Amino acid sequence: MSPVLAGVLQLLALIAALALAYRPLGDHMARVYSSDRHLRVEKWIYKGIGADPNTEMRWPAYLRGVLAFSAVSVLFLYLLQRVQGSLPGSLGFSSIDPDQAFNTAASFATNTNWQSYYGEQAMGHVVQTGGLAVQNFVSAAVGIAVAMALVRGFARSRTGELGNFWADLVRGTVRILLPLSVLAAIVLVACGVIQNFAGIHEVGQFTGGGQEWNGGAVASQEAIKEIGTNGGGYFNANSAHPFENPNAFSNLLEVFLLLLIPFALTRTFGRMVGSLRQGYAILATMATIWVGFICLMWWTEFAHHGPAFEIAGGAMEGKETRFGIGASSIFSISTTLTSTGAVDSFHSSNTGLGGGLNLLGMQLGEIAPGGTGSGLYGMLIMAVIAVFIAGLMVGRTPEYLGKKIGTREIKFAACYILITPTLVLVFTSLAMALPTPGDSMTNSGAHGFSEILYAYTSGANNNGSAFAGLNADTQWFNTTIGIAMLLGRFLPMVFVLALAGSLAEQQPVPATAGTLRTEKPLFTGLLVGAILIITGLTYFPALALGPLAEGLAS
Repeated sequence: MSPVLAGVLQLLALIAALALAYRPLGDHMARVYSSDRHLRVEKWIYKGIGADPNTEMRWPAYLRGVLAFSAVSVLFLYLLQRVQGSLPGSLGFSSIDPDQAFNTAASFATNTNWQSYYGEQAMGHVVQTGGLAVQNFVSAAVGIAVAMALVRGFARSRTGELGNFWADLVRGTVRILLPLSVLAAIVLVACGVIQNFAGIHEVGQFTGGGQEWNGGAVASQEAIKEIGTNGGGYFNANSAHPFENPNAFSNLLEVFLLLLIPFALTRTFGRMVGSLRQGYAILATMATIWVGFICLMWWTEFAHHGPAFEIAGGAMEGKETRFGIGASSIFSISTTLTSTGAVDSFHSSNTGLGGGLNLLGMQLGEIAPGGTGSGLYGMLIMAVIAVFIAGLMVGRTPEYLGKKIGTREIKFAACYILITPTLVLVFTSLAMALPTPGDSMTNSGAHGFSEILYAYTSGANNNGSAFAGLNADTQWFNTTIGIAMLLGRFLPMVFVLALAGSLAEQQPVPATAGTLRTEKPLFTGLLVGAILIITGLTYFPALALGPLAEGLAS
């Protein structure tokens, strides 16, 4: 079987699995966030944190809940790392330095999971399971909660109430993320992923000595790492490590898990706004971009340019022979079009244009299908922008789902889409202009520029994957990428919730003959075009200096 055919068959199997899970999971999540019933364990949690789950919140109160919970998460994880050396189960590892502890705390609390450290050489069992794994759950639940608040903004009228953040947070964790993670962890263990609390032990005997590896609760963390679109690996090699991803089946399973909730949320959206066809339109937009990027990545990585590529059958450098180019391309595009950040190949070893596709996937805003929750609300923001553009073209007041998109709404949407590019481009320009950050670059020229551009793109977009080749464990990068992650996560949420509150206060506008049909293929095409054009205009100069220059020169 040719490598190209193998890749196509894996993509078709992945699409079929996602299609089978789409309806039941999407409907289940709609019931979870629409129900008035509280499980007993949820009542215990509400009592423990002193929250009333039946109290409706307006957007400022909802935002205060998001920020307060996330601030406590950052502080807790920071302190846990700083005292690691005194904790049992630390495997003899010392406490984490302040700048790296800040970076890691910001990373996991923002669902980014950027790692400037070697997991197997820095983090003990307590920090891994009691700190990082916990944040994998709750940071993902925060993203879904914010998405549900925006969906309620479209679904409700003549009220500013968007639900209860604490109820959304707890339900998302208890009823969605935990059950899925338990099932996924069991399957991963059956595939060969390790799950233990073993200490450091020597593996094999080689010239100059053996290798030392530590065990860990890897399968359970791997499950939520993918389901919550987190991406932080137990080991530095991430999903290229056989302890995390032992075979081709587990590789495809992990891609399925990281796409599962983001795609299914489009049905949840359609169910909650009372029109499944609206959800299908959003799904079609996401799927079109995702499949298109995979095909482009295959084209760049399978293309034979030179004798080395011809012998290997493509750009095999930095890729696992267990998976090959086809599966590695599916993984890399899926992980950069979501906020996952998990990797099963070396992105720096992609062709120049291939690396550019990974960059562009994040720069789109990770909305195809995006992260858990963040992908949906990011796509809905782009839908608002597309409706506004269409309204300007035909001279009508733009409307979406029966809500007028006026000056206030478009300002919120515009602020949302401007935040991340500003962070990426400002921090990248500072790093390139100052003398010290440049010393961390392994490569010079266009590829070296791509290393730094990728780092800030990954951080500000809350992806967490690394281009590799950049030594990011410095005070400059730990601090600035940490700031980019925090601002890139929470500033957009301010405008998402403000938009949700504004929409919820409106009175529905009845559809007329001149209303743009946003459930039709025409709108899907308009939305895809708006996403690509807006992103292209924003990032094209930076991409031209990095991956495009490298790709055209090769």
